[in-house]
Amino acid sequence: MYNITLIPGDGIGPEVINSAKKVIEATGINVKWDIVNAGEDVYRQRGVLVPHEVYTSIEKNRVVLKGPITTPIGCGFRSINVLLRKKYELFANVRPVKKMMGVDTPFEDVDLVIFRENTEGLYSGIERNKDNDGAEAIKIITKKASLRIIEAAFKYAKENNRKKVALVHKANIMKLTDGLFLNCAREVSKNYPDIELQEVIVDNMCMQLVMNPSKYEVIVTTNLYGDILSDLCAGLVGGLGLVPGGNIGKEMAVFEAVHGSAPDIAGKDLANPIAVILSGAMMLKYLGEIGKANLIIDAVEKTIKEGKYVTKDLGGSSSTTDMTDAIIENFTLK
Repeated sequence: MYNITLIPGDGIGPEVINSAKKVIEATGINVKWDIVNAGEDVYRQRGVLVPHEVYTSIEKNRVVLKGPITTPIGCGFRSINVLLRKKYELFANVRPVKKMMGVDTPFEDVDLVIFRENTEGLYSGIERNKDNDGAEAIKIITKKASLRIIEAAFKYAKENNRKKVALVHKANIMKLTDGLFLNCAREVSKNYPDIELQEVIVDNMCMQLVMNPSKYEVIVTTNLYGDILSDLCAGLVGGLGLVPGGNIGKEMAVFEAVHGSAPDIAGKDLANPIAVILSGAMMLKYLGEIGKANLIIDAVEKTIKEGKYVTKDLGGSSSTTDMTDAIIENFTLK
């Protein structure tokens, strides 16, 4: 039996998390869910964003499936996602981006994985007002964190028969911070002679991705660049509703969709559950349940290709519930 912390989140979070839970359970895997919650809704009810029982559950189970949580823009509390990543040293934000048949996009051969450093950079949260007319943020890049995320990307490439790792940087301008990150990549790459290191400046990478994304197999980069490129790449394959994610540390992992909480459609049974369901499949792979993970992935791809039970964002008219049931039907009938 697997003991897994389940955090429903805000907005559409409870709906899509319930879909993922149903799909995972339908594989026959034995899971004991420890359901706790955090975020804006919890704050309204209890006056605290992350209750103590959330930390207790995470530290006990060490594997988490999490729904989207609202983060205010320009004011209010900092991102709970960032808080959890830093608190538990979840240094690798891993986001597979793959084109699925049945999704109408200009590209047919996108299949890449982004490794985003998760604990430092401009997301370190060190900001201050200089005077009444200005503010500043401090960007932190360390050799330890850089080597750690770059090694993870190269290791993944080797284990998954990927031949190229693209290091995305802005070392032509930020010669000390991004220069350090780039030099770490050159150091790590010496241990992987069969894998090509592609050095790409971040603005050029944005152009290359929207022109010829098939040039790239694994991308590794710093926190802010990775956040931006992840959304850009999601657009190449049909949107945020199709892209899963995992925040992985040395002994702990939190799996979550890339998209936000979409409060405008919350409670209406309209949300696309695919990103959270695929995040659940990533979680199963992390646990070593490769067969059950692939069962889910194949069923998702089959459901989208058929196009009969898909949500509005994918060109259909089905509800969250109907799409979830169709996915389960597609692997239980094999």
